[in-house]
Parts: sequence; C-alpha cells; structure tokens
Amino acid sequence: FTHSRSSPSCSSSVQLWTLPLPFLSKPRDFSVPNSSWGPEMMRLYEHYNSQCEVEMEGGGKREGLWRKLPSYNRILKYATGGVYLSKIIQSKARLFTRNIREPGAAFEYVLFANSEEQKCVGIFQAGHLLEGPPGHVHGGAIATMIDTVTGTHASMLSGPVMTANLNINYRSPIPLGSTVLLESCLDKKEGRKIIITCKVMSTDGSKVHTETTALFLSINVCHLLERA
Repeated sequence: FTHSRSSPSCSSSVQLWTLPLPFLSKPRDFSVPNSSWGPEMMRLYEHYNSQCEVEMEGGGKREGLWRKLPSYNRILKYATGGVYLSKIIQSKARLFTRNIREPGAAFEYVLFANSEEQKCVGIFQAGHLLEGPPGHVHGGAIATMIDTVTGTHASMLSGPVMTANLNINYRSPIPLGSTVLLESCLDKKEGRKIIITCKVMSTDGSKVHTETTALFLSINVCHLLERA
C-alpha cells in the first residue's frame, strides 16, 4: 500500500546539515561501529568507509568519492517555528532516532554521501524496539529512516530544508534485527523544491522493501529563529 505524509504549510520537522554548532562541548558521533552491529552492518560500513579515502602513488591519500556523515543526538535549541525552548526542555531534547541509549535496541545507522554522483546511502540495522507486525519492523520506523536519509541528502544539496511530502510504497516487510540499505538519488531541483527518490533494499540488492518519492522545500533558518 501507499503511505503519504503531506505538509502544505511546511510544518514538518526541520532537516539540518550543519549539526555540531549547537553543542557546548564536543559532540559524540553515534554513527560509528559498536558491539551491537552485526556482520552485514559492519561489512557495508567498511565497504563505503574504504571509499572515503583513496591511496595515491607514493603512499599518500586523497579524498574519495564518498564521505561519512557524522550523526549526533541533538540538533538545535529552537523548536520548529522559532519558539525558544525552555532550559528544562532544551536540556532533555534529543533527536528522535538517537533518543535510546541502549546500543542496538532501536535505530543503528550510518550515512555516506557522494556529492559527485549526487547520491546518499544509509545503512540501517533495526533493533528490537522497532517491532510493528510480529517479527518485522514498524512501517513508521521505516518512514523515519527514509525521512532521515532523504532529508539529509536534500539539505546537502540545498541547505536547510523541510519535508513537504513523503510518498512511500511498502513492497516487502523488513525482518526485525536485519540490516538494509537505503539509496537516495536526486531526481529534480526546481527553485525551492528538491525531489528525491529512495529505495530500501536488502544488503545484497535482491529484494526491494520500499520505494519512495520525497519532496523537500529549502528554507531560511532565520525565519525559524526570528521569534526566539
């Protein structure tokens, strides 16, 4: 079936690319291997990570086509719409996909970007707290990861963006605890609009779990903060 989430007033959550600035101390990157990562998660991580640097003749190295994107558990101290969060709320606020401390219990993921090919990939291992249908990942958790990967991709292409629409076709359920690959590709840019396609696939590419078309709108962050 098809799941759509429309937001003509652009009231959905903000996707931002510049993440480390709001932190008072050095942030922790959560998109690095930990003891919960399975063999497929590690294999794909090492595959893309090995392409972030290329060895040159003479032993030197240069940047490769791919770049690993860090992931933190905080974004901004401002709520959507520019409303300033109280100190109490601000101190407790956490990025939704990083709000569970137990490694492997929920969203384990890492993103890599290829600016030359205008692609972004996400490696996602679904933990036991993401169960929907018995033994399988909840559709909302899948949509969250699609929004995370495509939103990050769109913000890399056009600066800060907001999700306007996600149209997700669920093709095949994802077994709980398994690892999948999300591939995000730019389809079109028209003014403020960025249209991106995304597939969620098994790690060997033999099965497509979902197909998505996502629409994002570029925004001016100052408009969100002007009432702070």
